[in-house]
Amino acid sequence: MSTLIPKHIAIIMDGNNRYAKAQGLKTGQGHVVGKDALDPIVEHCLQAGVDVLTVFAFSSENWQRPEAEVELLMRLLSATIYEQMPRMDKYQICLRFIGDRSGLDKDLQQLMADAEAKTAHFTNMTLVIAVSYGGQWDMVNASRQLARQVELGSLQVADIDEQSFGQFVQLGDLPAVDMLIRTGGEYRISNFLLWQTAYAELFFTETLWPEFRPVELQGMMDEFGRRQRRFGKTSEQIET
Repeated sequence: MSTLIPKHIAIIMDGNNRYAKAQGLKTGQGHVVGKDALDPIVEHCLQAGVDVLTVFAFSSENWQRPEAEVELLMRLLSATIYEQMPRMDKYQICLRFIGDRSGLDKDLQQLMADAEAKTAHFTNMTLVIAVSYGGQWDMVNASRQLARQVELGSLQVADIDEQSFGQFVQLGDLPAVDMLIRTGGEYRISNFLLWQTAYAELFFTETLWPEFRPVELQGMMDEFGRRQRRFGKTSEQIET
């Protein structure tokens, strides 16, 4: 195992529908299988010493999918929360959600809020589930909050910088993303955590999400440990 452990891993869990087609499953059943693939990944991150794991469950663009699939995804999200709560308690993991909740069912919103409140004091790791989330929405939302601060006189326009802006984006209180992983063979970040992944190391795999296993994740983490993260500096500066 690498001695350099990423503090924050983000995963775009892609390939559920293609997995279902390949396995001859009914439409939407790939999401059901994909839901169960998350547990071993969470446990591996916890054991490896990762501070934050953020997973992309439902994007702001996913609302455009067929109504039946959206309804299934919402039911699976509710089921995931119910199933995860005992695990969060067992492993002392804080559960959080990011995204625009305004379009979600009121009962689901309450379920999410209750889960966050009940696990807020856990400190072993943080599991973040992105629901109805988009990176562009995130930055627009942060801009609105900054504008309100300016209107109220508590912030001057000249004082707006990367640090102040970063306090208003989702997860602004957590470490920036170190590793961004996308399963399913696509090579794009699909409007996910645009601000938070500014200096993330990118990893792409052909493996479909339901087949993604901790051994492959660990291989990526080992590779992460071998990469030189310069953040604008030269190799010589980093080495010295």
